[in-house]
Amino acid sequence: MPNDRHERPVPTPAAFAAFAARKTRQAEEARIATLTTALQTPGHAVRGVGNAWSRAFYGGDFDLLVPPHRYPALSLVFVQSKDRNTGAADPSALGGGATDTHLIYEGLSRVAADGVLAGAGTVHREAFFSVWHPALVELRQSLGLPRHPAQIVISNTGRLDFSAVLFNVPDVPVFLIAGGECLTRCDADLIARPWVQRLAVRGENVSTAIHQLHAAHGIRRISCIGGRYTATRLVDAGLAQDIYLTTTSQNGGEPGTPWYSGPTAPRLDVLTRKHWTDDGPPIVFEHCLIGSDR
Repeated sequence: MPNDRHERPVPTPAAFAAFAARKTRQAEEARIATLTTALQTPGHAVRGVGNAWSRAFYGGDFDLLVPPHRYPALSLVFVQSKDRNTGAADPSALGGGATDTHLIYEGLSRVAADGVLAGAGTVHREAFFSVWHPALVELRQSLGLPRHPAQIVISNTGRLDFSAVLFNVPDVPVFLIAGGECLTRCDADLIARPWVQRLAVRGENVSTAIHQLHAAHGIRRISCIGGRYTATRLVDAGLAQDIYLTTTSQNGGEPGTPWYSGPTAPRLDVLTRKHWTDDGPPIVFEHCLIGSDR
């Protein structure tokens, strides 16, 4: 069965340039707060990255976990409401604000990533996962990385909108981790976009595809931005090693939507805790190891 949305207009190079200019302008104009460090746990294998601009707002280097024996490194990134919900039709309604959006989510959490991974439900028409603030673009360049991370989408059923920006920028690598139904449903869209590389999976096991990204395509560090079903698959497969988690100061979101949707939530060991205020109670950012003893 073909994807019933593949005939929608797709972005042109000029449209992408305008999109990128708008994202850059939004990042430059954002009012970003300065973070205060509440906890920093020493003794873990981390690599710090930063430049003068990011250190001034974040309060030092941003830590990247160095996996002891395996690659790729895979981090989850979530914002949750005070009552621990992550689901929302408009994620900004959770209350993370400009600082979380531009410094953490579209910034430091992916500035060193070779690829950004999202589940199908996270891929809306304007989805394209990169860094936009010029200071963070400069930091990414100083790390020897391409301007944009590879775009990685995971889908079992293939209910995808191929007019989304990320599927239509041929210069940026795109990988579709796809179940059998997805490959069948999306065949015509994929033929029309030969730069989208298919990585087939069977059932719920995505381990082979994730490791293939490293072994065959040089993807050493992945930032996974959700959603919660995809994050749970990665945790349960032992692939997600840490999480960057912002907890806002307000209740909200769809009730009963914690970032982990499986039967037993993993232990989180806090490496870093910081906070800031956006004209209200403190918002908390934590970098945590995901425990394996479940």
